[in-house]
Amino acid sequence: MAWCMTLLFMYLDSCKKHEVLPNSAVLSWFYKAEIQKSEQGKCSIKFFLNQLCNADIYPLIDLFLAIDSSDVDAVDILHESPCNFNEEYVMPLLQTIKLKLRVVDLHDVSPEENFLQELCHHGLACHILNMRCAHIQKLNMAGTFMQLHTLNLDFCTSIGSLEKDCFSCMPSLMRLSMCETRVANLWTTTAALSKLPSLLELRFQNCLCCKDTGPCPASCGNKARIASEKLGSAPLNMCLSSETSSISIRDATFQGFLAEENCGDLLSLTGSALIKEGSGKFDNLSHISEVEMSSCLQRVGSIEISSDVPPNLNGLSKLEKKITDKEEILARTHMWDLKNGRLTSLKNYVSHYPSPICFEKHYREYMVASLPRLEVLDNLSITKMDREMGRTIFSKYYEYLPYKRQNKQSVVTVLQKREMGTTGSSCPNFSKFKQSCHYGKSQYHFSRSLAAAKVGSAAWPLLHPLHTISHIYKEGSKKLRARQFEYHPSDSCLMVFGTLDGEVVVINHESGKLVGYVPSANNMNSVLGLCWLKKYPSKLLAGSDNGCLKLFDINHIPPIIGGVNRSACVATFDDFDQLTSVHVNSEDDLFLASGYSKDVALYDISSGKRIQLFTNMHREPINVVKFAHHSPFLFATSSFDHDVKLWDLRQKPQWPCYTASSSSGNVMVCFSPDDRYLLVSAVDNEVMQLLAVDGRLHMDFKIASTGSVHNYTRSYYVNGSDYIISGSCDENVVRICCTQTGRRLRDVYLEDVESGNSLYVQSLRGDPFRLFHMSVLTASKRPCSKWEIIKVNLLASSHGTEEHSHGQNIRSTFLGG
Repeated sequence: MAWCMTLLFMYLDSCKKHEVLPNSAVLSWFYKAEIQKSEQGKCSIKFFLNQLCNADIYPLIDLFLAIDSSDVDAVDILHESPCNFNEEYVMPLLQTIKLKLRVVDLHDVSPEENFLQELCHHGLACHILNMRCAHIQKLNMAGTFMQLHTLNLDFCTSIGSLEKDCFSCMPSLMRLSMCETRVANLWTTTAALSKLPSLLELRFQNCLCCKDTGPCPASCGNKARIASEKLGSAPLNMCLSSETSSISIRDATFQGFLAEENCGDLLSLTGSALIKEGSGKFDNLSHISEVEMSSCLQRVGSIEISSDVPPNLNGLSKLEKKITDKEEILARTHMWDLKNGRLTSLKNYVSHYPSPICFEKHYREYMVASLPRLEVLDNLSITKMDREMGRTIFSKYYEYLPYKRQNKQSVVTVLQKREMGTTGSSCPNFSKFKQSCHYGKSQYHFSRSLAAAKVGSAAWPLLHPLHTISHIYKEGSKKLRARQFEYHPSDSCLMVFGTLDGEVVVINHESGKLVGYVPSANNMNSVLGLCWLKKYPSKLLAGSDNGCLKLFDINHIPPIIGGVNRSACVATFDDFDQLTSVHVNSEDDLFLASGYSKDVALYDISSGKRIQLFTNMHREPINVVKFAHHSPFLFATSSFDHDVKLWDLRQKPQWPCYTASSSSGNVMVCFSPDDRYLLVSAVDNEVMQLLAVDGRLHMDFKIASTGSVHNYTRSYYVNGSDYIISGSCDENVVRICCTQTGRRLRDVYLEDVESGNSLYVQSLRGDPFRLFHMSVLTASKRPCSKWEIIKVNLLASSHGTEEHSHGQNIRSTFLGG
C-alpha cells in the first residue's frame, strides 16, 4: 500500500483517538498526493493552514510525527489567508517535521509578535521559507535554519534594516529576496549578508518577468538558463504581480550589465557608432579614431580582475592586462556612464517593487564589490566585467576604511605598534625592534589608526538619545523641545541647547546631568542661534527667532528647573528681527547676527551696542553667517539667493572679497578648523568644499538629490578637517565623507526603535574632542512632536549594549544652522 494511503489511515485513526471528525480538506490532500505519486513517481503533500480548525491540530501532530519515517518525499505547509484556528498551534505543527519539510509559506500571519519571535528564535527545518508579513519590524533570525536554501521576505514592508546576526544560522542559504522592504543602508546590509557563506542569488528588486531569484532568461539568453540549471530551480512562490499598472520604471536603479546577446540599440559616447540589436558584436569598427579610442580608455580604465578572487576594496590592484580590443572598450563605454554610475540604456530590464536601497547611487557596483561570492543580483547575472566595474566604482566613490587605511587592523595591533615604536605592515615581526615612527608622521597618527580599526569593526554604530532632554519636565509636565545645540569649545563634557519655547539649557552630555537652566523670558521665542565664547568659556550668546539677543554666564545659572539668578544674563543687545544665526569672532569682542533678511548686524560684546548694520549684502535672506576661526575680521554669509560670499570687516563690507554660487539656495556655510576651506550646503544635498582663499571649488561631494525643494541640507566638519557629516531635513540619514577625496565612508540611518518610524535630520554637529563622535538633532513629521538629540558613536557597536528607544515626533523647520 502506498505511503500516502497509509498516512491517510493513520490520520483517521488519530481522529478517532482524539474523538474529532476528520477534516474533508485533509482527506483531499492525501488523495491529490496519491494521484501525483502514480503520475510522477514522487509524493509531496500540501497542507493549507487556512482550511484547518482547532480540532485538527492533535491528529495532524500525530500524523506529522510519522512522516519523516515514511516514503513521502516532501511536505509543504501553506498559509494563504487568515486561519480558522489559534495561530499558537502553527509553530508546534511546523516543528514536528524534521526531515521532509520542504516549503513553508506564511502570508499575512497574525500581528501577534509571539509567533514571529518564536519562529525567528527557534528556527525551522524547511528548505524554502516564504514570509510576507507587514508586522516584522526587526529581522533577527537567530534560530537554526540549517537546511534553508531559499528565503523570501518580499513585501515585509516594516523591515528597514538588517541586524548583525539576523542570518546567523543559515549556512546553506543560496537565494534571498527582499523586494519592497524598507532596507536602505548599503553598509549594514552588505555586512549582514557577508555572513551568509552560500549566498549566490540576491534580490531587492525583480525583473518583471521573473518569479524567482535566478538570472532572467529574457535578459541573459542561454547563459542564464545554463546558470539557473546549475544552481537548481526552486519552487519559490514570490507572489509578485506582473500587472503593468504597478510597474515602476526608475533609471537610477538599473546598474547591471546586459549579456552579449542583448546589447541592443546602445549609442556610442561619440555618437559615431551604433550597436545593432542582437548582433552581439560591434560591426565596422575601423572608423573609430585614435582620439575616440584614447577617450574611451581614459573613461573606462584598464583594470582586469579575476572572477575567482574577492575584490580588494581598499584600492585598485596592479593591472593584469592592458585593454587593446576595440570591441571590449566600446562595449564598456557604450554601456556605462561612469560619471553617474549607471547604464546609458538597459532596454530589457524593468524594475519591479524596488526597495529603497536600489535608489542609492552606485548600488549595484557596491553590492557586487562587497559580496564577491554573489552570482546573481536582481535577476541579472554578475559577470567578470561587472566585478571589474564594481571594484572600479567602489574605489572611486567609497572609502573602505578611514584615513586611507589599506588593511583592517585590530586595536591591540595598533597599541602594540605604538608601544614598540613600530610602523609598517599590519602583521609586524615584534621580535625585531624597529625604529620609532618615521619622520613626518602626524602626532595624531596612532589616534587615527585606532579610529580606523574601531570604525572598521563597527558596522552598526552606537546611537542613543541624550536622556537629559527626555527626563526634564517643566510646569504642566511638559518636556523640553530642543531646537539648536552647540558643543563647548574647551570643555569636552558640556553642551548647550536652546528650545522651541525659548529656554537655554546647559548639560553635561556625558553624565546626563543638568548644569544650568534659563527659563524662557517673555520676549524669548524659539532659540535658533547659540555660540560659546572662546576666551571666556563660561559665557555664551543666545538669540531667538523674534530677534532677542542675550549673553549668559553659566557660572550664575542654577542647575534646576525654576527661577533664574538675574546675574546669569550678562548683557542684552538690540534686537535683530527674524534672527536665524549668531556667531562670535576669534577675539570674543564682536559678533554677527543674520536672519530672514538681506542684512547682517555687527555687535560689540563689551559695550553691548550694535556697531553697524550691513544692508543688502545678498538678494535673498541670509540664513547663516560665520566668522573664521583664526581671523577676527573675515566672515562668510550664505543666502537663499544661491550665493556664498566672503567679507572682510577691515574693508567696511561694501563689497565681498569674492562670491561663489550654488545651483540652489544655500542653507549653511562654515570654515574648516584651520580656515583653509569653506563648507557650503545648499538645498537638497548640494554640498561643496571651497578654497577659503579665493572661493574656487575644491571638492563636490556629489550626494544624490531627492528632488525636493524643501530638503534643507546642513553639513559640518568632524575629526578636525578630515571628514564632513551631512544631513537633510527630509531624510533620515547622516552621510560621512572624506574632505580630501570626497569618498563616502559611511551612512548612518536614524530610526525610532520603538515605533520603527524614520527620524529626520534637523541639525547636527561633530564632537570637537572625540574622533567619529557626533550629535544629531532629529525630527519626525508626525503631529504632537517632540525633539530629541541623538548621540552617534561610530567607534562603538550598538550590539551588546542597552538599546534606548523613545518616540521621537517632530515638526521640521529650516531656519538657522
